[in-house]
Amino acid sequence: MFKDMDFSKMGEMLQKVQEEAKKSEAESEAKTFTAKSGGGLVKVSANGKGEVIDIEIDDSLLEDKDSMQILLISATNDVLKMIEEEKKLQATNMLGSLGGLGGFGN
Repeated sequence: MFKDMDFSKMGEMLQKVQEEAKKSEAESEAKTFTAKSGGGLVKVSANGKGEVIDIEIDDSLLEDKDSMQILLISATNDVLKMIEEEKKLQATNMLGSLGGLGGFGN
């Protein structure tokens, strides 16, 4: 597994991986994710940190509190799932990149 690995460069490689991880995390946090429910009657947007940054509610729901709550919960849960999937994808990509570090993943 480690037969072709140059351990003298381990610190340099780990620093490179950390830099890539920070860069990837910053890119994810800068993204905006949007989910709709009720055929677009409710729209929730969040950033990659999982912070809700915008909510749009169609005027037709303003007199139907129960429906509005259900659709708002649904859209919020959907946008949070999108963010979680993005985090998983980033982690998978980061682990995949370790395979190219000479000795790992072989």
